[in-house]
Amino acid sequence: MSESEEYRGRVRQMRAKAKDLQDAAERTTDPKERQRLKEKARRIEAESDQLSGMASGDIYPME
Repeated sequence: MSESEEYRGRVRQMRAKAKDLQDAAERTTDPKERQRLKEKARRIEAESDQLSGMASGDIYPME
């Protein structure tokens, strides 16, 4: 498996996790828990976007 395939697989996993968290946030009735889940989903989505960019060569890894 090539490095870019590994990145794509990881990106898919991260985006699926972010979607699961968003769905859980929509189902919960506790406002604090909803906010926590949404923030976690946003962080994971941002990380997956960065990883996706690195895999395509658009973004250089931050040191």
